[in-house]
Amino acid sequence: MAQASARHILVSTEAKCNELKTAIENGADFAQVAKENSSCPSSRDGGNLGTFGPGQMVKEFDTVVFSAPVGVVQGPVKTQFGYHLVEVTSRNSYIICFTNCQTC
Repeated sequence: MAQASARHILVSTEAKCNELKTAIENGADFAQVAKENSSCPSSRDGGNLGTFGPGQMVKEFDTVVFSAPVGVVQGPVKTQFGYHLVEVTSRNSYIICFTNCQTC
């Protein structure tokens, strides 16, 4: 099963989200921008959301996290909570393989 780690910044307007994205693209530190601007409790940890699997986040967020390139800030991503900047920090796919299985 796929697993991803991501961090995000949540704000209430698309304009603010675009402003913060520009700042990050111009060299501002993502974690510091999250701490100073995000309305999500994860802001205390620089926007870090930890590791999660598909379906554990809202659909719009999930779609970005499991398709966007790792290490590239995405957004604005609109959800029921507001507007997000999202950075996938890692992603892995795990395949469980059974060999020599026999049924009696």
